[in-house]
Amino acid sequence: MSKLALGTVSSMTGIGAITAALLPFRDDINETTVALAEILVVVLVATFFGWLSALFASLLAGLSLNYFFLPPYNALAISDPENLLAFGVFLAIAVTVGHLSATASKRRSEAERLYKDLEDAFEKASEAEALRRSEKLKTSLLDAVSHDFRTPLTSIKASVTMLIEDNQLPAQERNLDQHGRGELLQVIEEESDRLNTFVESMVELARFQAGDSKLHVAAVSPEEIVLKAARRARSIQSHKLRSGIEPDLPAVSVDARAIVEALYNLIDNAAKYSPQGTPIEITAAKHNGTVRFAIEDEGPGIPEAERDTVFERFYRSNKSAGGLGMGLSIVRGIVEANGGKIWVEPGKKGARFVFELPAVANGREN
Repeated sequence: MSKLALGTVSSMTGIGAITAALLPFRDDINETTVALAEILVVVLVATFFGWLSALFASLLAGLSLNYFFLPPYNALAISDPENLLAFGVFLAIAVTVGHLSATASKRRSEAERLYKDLEDAFEKASEAEALRRSEKLKTSLLDAVSHDFRTPLTSIKASVTMLIEDNQLPAQERNLDQHGRGELLQVIEEESDRLNTFVESMVELARFQAGDSKLHVAAVSPEEIVLKAARRARSIQSHKLRSGIEPDLPAVSVDARAIVEALYNLIDNAAKYSPQGTPIEITAAKHNGTVRFAIEDEGPGIPEAERDTVFERFYRSNKSAGGLGMGLSIVRGIVEANGGKIWVEPGKKGARFVFELPAVANGREN
């Protein structure tokens, strides 16, 4: 039996089992419970059988929700216009989540293929070198997945739950107006795009950190790097960004996308560890043949004993604001891969993260 056929049978079995299990309690449970249970089936089908099977499961889940759990029951019609909107949102989310899960599964297969390539390289190189590269690839994949998956998934789940639960309330008791629903749908769209972008670049990031991917190096102005990172950080509304860029700075020869990502992560890190309402200052200046970037906050600072270990994988201080302690290690990997160096020092009030990149003069790197 083909993979698509197995996925079709699994979709029918899974959705059928959920429907049969919850139908006797239709009057005692709300549609939110049913929707989340059916989306779980879509995710599992996508993970094991691919996108086409996930699409079939999404449509089957939508039909089940409509026919058995939305009034009028046992009919492919929806009496309440608000329920029609909720059904449309559910179907869109089910299709999107199924697509993302299927894409993640595909990328995971590519990662496994890369790991197999490393095992083959083990026979051609020394044992120590092959083991080092293999372990570095695995830890890079773990870093990327755990660091970037959690926040978008949390936002999507929270938005979906709010939309569905608000729809169950009587019209006069609902908390969300059309604008509020639009904002939640925009969050779902943005975070889904963020997840999709991450999945597409996951293997590339693993190769980059393991030294298997070439950098897309080009001369870029420090002003452009700061501007792009600041634009991305506009979602951090709890702090005001201040910039101080020295005039007539030389260009730096780097992978601009990666350096912007590193600078944004440092801004995000400063926002997490400093009081709301305090400014975050970004500066760029010439220094001995390099361009020195600095991000300074007004938080508690970092003790001298932790200024080296803070860049290690999985390191979390007693003042940790959450996360798995991998963001700064990824930042260091990006900076060092671009020929720079990074460190942390005391600022005027809080912590000051500094990294230097080689400047370019007369078309040549200094």
